[in-house]
Amino acid sequence: MKQALRDALDARGYEKLTPVQEAVLNPDLEGRDLLVSAQTGSGKTVGFGLSIAPTLLGDADVFDAAHAPLALVIAPTRELALQVKRELQWLYANAGAHLASCVGGMDMRDERRALARGAHIVVATPGRLRDHISRGSIDLSQLRAVVLDEADEMLDLGFREDLEFILGEAPEERQTLLFSATVPQSITQLAKNYQRDAERVITKSEAGQHADIEYRAMQVAERDADNAVINTLRYYEAPNAIVFGNTRAMVNRLTTRLSNRGFQVVSLSGELSQAERTHALQAMRDGRAQVCVATDVAARGIDLPNLDLVVHAELPSNHETLLHRSGRTGRAGRKGVSALIVTKKSQKKAQRILNWAKLKAEWGGAPSAEEVMARDEERMLADPVWTEAMSDTQAATVEKLVEQFTPTQIAAAYLKLYRDAHTAPEEISHVDTKPVARKDFGSSQWFSLAGGREAGADPRRLLPMLCKSGDLTKDDIGAIRIQQNETFFQIRDASVAGFVATLGEAMKVEGSDVKKLDEAPVLDRGPRPGGKGPGGGRGPGGARGPGGKSYGGNGPAKPHRGKPRPEYDDKPRAKSFPKPEKSEKPVRAAAPSAAPIDWNDDPAPRAKKPKGGDAAKGQKPRNKSAGPARSNDGGHGPAKRRSDGDKPPFKARTSGKPGDKPKGPPPPKGKSNSKKNKARAAAAKGAKKKGGAH
Repeated sequence: MKQALRDALDARGYEKLTPVQEAVLNPDLEGRDLLVSAQTGSGKTVGFGLSIAPTLLGDADVFDAAHAPLALVIAPTRELALQVKRELQWLYANAGAHLASCVGGMDMRDERRALARGAHIVVATPGRLRDHISRGSIDLSQLRAVVLDEADEMLDLGFREDLEFILGEAPEERQTLLFSATVPQSITQLAKNYQRDAERVITKSEAGQHADIEYRAMQVAERDADNAVINTLRYYEAPNAIVFGNTRAMVNRLTTRLSNRGFQVVSLSGELSQAERTHALQAMRDGRAQVCVATDVAARGIDLPNLDLVVHAELPSNHETLLHRSGRTGRAGRKGVSALIVTKKSQKKAQRILNWAKLKAEWGGAPSAEEVMARDEERMLADPVWTEAMSDTQAATVEKLVEQFTPTQIAAAYLKLYRDAHTAPEEISHVDTKPVARKDFGSSQWFSLAGGREAGADPRRLLPMLCKSGDLTKDDIGAIRIQQNETFFQIRDASVAGFVATLGEAMKVEGSDVKKLDEAPVLDRGPRPGGKGPGGGRGPGGARGPGGKSYGGNGPAKPHRGKPRPEYDDKPRAKSFPKPEKSEKPVRAAAPSAAPIDWNDDPAPRAKKPKGGDAAKGQKPRNKSAGPARSNDGGHGPAKRRSDGDKPPFKARTSGKPGDKPKGPPPPKGKSNSKKNKARAAAAKGAKKKGGAH
């Protein structure tokens, strides 16, 4: 180790290196590419700072004048990048290193000026670093080492393309280090593509993952999820706590709720600017805020010195995110608590995530109001103020209090003031908190019972029937397997003798024969009613109904409705359908032509609209956009063209009986009630009268 770095560690108070720091300082690994996995909070930043020091400094103890960067450190988030820069600054301070940062949310012009002045180490986020490379504002030709911190998180956030671009622009002769808390398959593939004979380093602390963190799974009702967060914060009263939500909307809602309840709270999410995020973290470090509500953007790299509590208001999507969230506490040997708020809907998800992470949690309920009040009392009585000596300025006030009030009144007033200074806890409804674990039924004996699915056997009816007839309890009966014509059930060995003795020689249960089996039955795995499989409409070999038509439903084929279709052979058959008889239509009489019609005796009624529509009246056809044209027979559709012209011939209307006269003359063109037509009719009548006079 370089002397400048050793002096920095001594000044920082390092008495012993962490396992990951000792592992990377192995002389056999000097200058080699490394793939290092270690839990969060294990000192990885100082670890890779020590690992790349021989590559950057060579034989010298201090750096030369800064020009093009010698090392790149890439981190997934702005907060982590700035934190890494702070750690490396004090580590390389005695070596004369100049550091620069390139992170999103900062002024790019300031970063370009810093790079132009020269820097030995550049700490950056992937997107901003790619922008600088594309603009030509950073020179990578002198790079000796590249470090990817939290590499798995960068891949999860979609930075694979940016990382590949950056590593492709870096010189091939370099030392490449990948540091991550977890090493999934994607990280392994990245190491194969961009590292040379990388050495896999697994620290001992990885075997006992998060040993300094106490995991608690708090089961609550859905309506009490927010109240559980409040009571958990009140129960532990941690100097710093982080509450994680999955969405920005959840973060905003919880921040408002906690602020209204009197908590000193800040929020942290991707929608905030870099300045706002920096101010929020600084408020946590200064003690101006005790609770930070954040999305998973804060799950990586945030290091708060007094962060003793992590609350998962919403469960993470996978176990890796759970580890990184929880890794914000229990750092550098400190103890911490990671509390999961688990509702009934998310219980199985919580168990699955904990199993994948190989973590054991203490299952229980959220702290009740009584438990919070009891914990407050413990903290109040343990406060060192009770043992501190009274100052001179306090003596006069104390004497006044003793003279005016009794000890009981003074104690009651102090208790009230103490409780008023703290947020009141919430009432939480009781929930059965122990997860039901499946118990092994143990050694048992199988029996068979006559009658099965066809007889309507149902486990809900069989269980009380067996208990009543065989003098058993439900715990004595194991599996019940219903087959088509037979039912099998298990009875615990300790209860078999009593069951057989109760049934007697007849061995019957409500008239059905019971037999004891020598071995476990071979169960028919065929489909149940409504299930898929052979015989079902969807399953393989599904039965078809009469006529070869599949019913398409699940389970056995349904009976055909109505009469079954006849079976046809291949022989041609003559049509046997009788032809319909022609119906006799009434003969309509033609209008008499010999005698003239007296129009006065039988005036023509008002003509109705012809069925042909506008075309039948001699008008222009309607616009096509107005809708479909009506057919000649009054129906909708295109009108049929007739052979005798566009206009249909007129037929005199009759009553439908043979010999009847038409009810009126052919209507003239146009409307029948027009003045023009009346004048023509009158003129025709006068002409006929004159002809008869001659």
